[in-house]
Amino acid sequence: MSLRIKKNDRVYVLSGKDKGKEGKIIKVFPKEGRAIVEGINRIKRHTRPTPTIRQGGIIEREAPIYLCKLMLVCPNCGQPTRFFAGFDSNGNKVRICKKCKEIIDRKE
Repeated sequence: MSLRIKKNDRVYVLSGKDKGKEGKIIKVFPKEGRAIVEGINRIKRHTRPTPTIRQGGIIEREAPIYLCKLMLVCPNCGQPTRFFAGFDSNGNKVRICKKCKEIIDRKE
């Protein structure tokens, strides 16, 4: 498992129509290099009623966005930041904020 952006991380959008907004990662597609972010890159899908979807019409939902357009927001300092991999006192690999030098989280 990579130490990059993960599910439930708070991210900042660097470019595109939602530039400057923040959101929470819902799902990550590492092979495609994309992620679905809550409230970001919303699209309108015209759908037909089916047995599973009773109500047809225009449904608004989030579409995947490239990971290169996202930057992790540090939970400690609250700013969009770059991070690097380091080790904590127990020898576990962790992500460390480059701005405040605090541990972002531990690798499960």
